[in-house]
Amino acid sequence: MARSMSDMKPHLPPEWAPHAALWVGWPRLVEEWGGNLDGPRADIAGFIRAASDFVPIRVAVGSDEAEETARAAVGDCADICRIPTGDIWLRDTGPIITGSGDARKAQTFRFNGWGGKYLMPGDTETAVAIADFENINTESHDLVLEGGGIDADGTGRLLTTGQCLLNANRNPDLDQSEIELAISHALGVHEYIWLGDGLLNDHTDGHVDNVARFISPGHAICQHPSGDDDPNAETLQEIETTLRRAGLEVTTIPSPGLVKDEDGNPIPASHMNFAITNGVVLVPVYEDRYSLVALAELSALFEGRQVIGLPARHILNGGGSFHCMTREIPA
Repeated sequence: MARSMSDMKPHLPPEWAPHAALWVGWPRLVEEWGGNLDGPRADIAGFIRAASDFVPIRVAVGSDEAEETARAAVGDCADICRIPTGDIWLRDTGPIITGSGDARKAQTFRFNGWGGKYLMPGDTETAVAIADFENINTESHDLVLEGGGIDADGTGRLLTTGQCLLNANRNPDLDQSEIELAISHALGVHEYIWLGDGLLNDHTDGHVDNVARFISPGHAICQHPSGDDDPNAETLQEIETTLRRAGLEVTTIPSPGLVKDEDGNPIPASHMNFAITNGVVLVPVYEDRYSLVALAELSALFEGRQVIGLPARHILNGGGSFHCMTREIPA
């Protein structure tokens, strides 16, 4: 007997599946960006222009001023979409789309400002607003879950970190097995690979998209330490070991090494925070000497896609990079 659409388990497509559109956040809260939006807006505009050659871009703007500045900067190559937004991090505030074509469904989760640290008006409304714009039905879930905290390979396998997903500031009343059950129900995944900690000083409590990503079914990529002063050396080595023990094919590329903020503190720069879309991989670079090597190695891994490195230092000052600020809509 054929099953109805409502009886079918959800399927979370991998990020290298075809995209109908790519949403990008546009910064509007000057206090979240050290008092100056010029730098991050310039980096994001560069990203949008590069990506728009490969996929339709929708820029999420949450105020009159944001709409005006986004239209002036990239209105000739992207759709400027007025929806509720706090900050730009659509990977975490936007919906997670399961299925493809007419079977797509927008899975929406509770968002609590990364464990209550960064609560901004509009962020809790963004997921449904994107789904409504795309005319995709929503299914809401009580679990606190951010998209940057998980990474899937399209075969039911999922990467995450205990530092984030098991953090008491997310779902304090749920244990690991209960969290797995909730995610499996919402996204259709059935195999979990748990890493430990993420990068030092990561505002998100160690999102996995800064440390390890799938690039094909069963094939994960992570970083090896760069330089004697890499602040994440031990963490990166532990991640690689865990991935290999899980039976995955594992490839490593260099990390950016030690990257400091204006006060001299290490910040969570990562070559892992790339965005995959139709025909291209857009990689954040931080003017470090290891980026050229990372780009060359990624180019060899992503056959059939261009690999483009773009400046992201100003975006990093806000706490993330290209993957964090985007949300793809599967075709």
